[in-house]
Amino acid sequence: MNQAIALDVKDLEVRYGGIQAVRGISFSVNPGEIVTMIGANGAGKSSTLRAIAGAVPHAGTIRIGGEVIRTDHPEEIVRRGLSLVPEGRGIFANLSIEENLRLGAWTNREAYDVNLSKVFGLFPRLRERRNQMAGTLSGGEQQMLAVGRALMSRSKILLLDEPSMGLAPKLVLEIFAILRDINKAGVTLLIVEQNAVMALRLAHRACLLELGSITLSGSGAELLENPKIRSAYLGH
Repeated sequence: MNQAIALDVKDLEVRYGGIQAVRGISFSVNPGEIVTMIGANGAGKSSTLRAIAGAVPHAGTIRIGGEVIRTDHPEEIVRRGLSLVPEGRGIFANLSIEENLRLGAWTNREAYDVNLSKVFGLFPRLRERRNQMAGTLSGGEQQMLAVGRALMSRSKILLLDEPSMGLAPKLVLEIFAILRDINKAGVTLLIVEQNAVMALRLAHRACLLELGSITLSGSGAELLENPKIRSAYLGH
């Protein structure tokens, strides 16, 4: 096994009762890479991320940094250096911004001040409103908070499920610029995203998921120019 691989997924399957959402897919993510999964609703993208993060039962083998993950407990996977930013953000609306961030640091409390400073450096608006209730934030600010909370654990791998969902175009650009900065700082990203143009422009590598199977893969630029992708997902 190549120890240089940050995340290695082999023969991943996810079932919900009699429905098979993910059909034995295999892929890897190298350290410092941005890998994007695109596909229609119901293709199995979110199920893939949730399985990797330990949020749903699955079959197959998942390795983080070359080490097989033998647990479905999300807290243990966070301790291994991988965090999920879920679809819909999943913030605690009745807690303040800083209280949300403090909860994100539960696996790494000794470096709380250092990590908080880094998150506030990435998201100055969160610093300005650190005592504001999270439920009163705009959609874009809530997405910033969700990403910042995941970074508080000092995870080396972030899984992001639809980070641009429900955001105005200007905020989408801002969120993707921040994700690029996070990646440049050394964090590996696996992103599920409906905005195929933005996602493929950001990605080093990408794959198309259809009905639970990977049907196409390549560099982000290659998929951006692929006629099938352009017709089905880019409107060309």
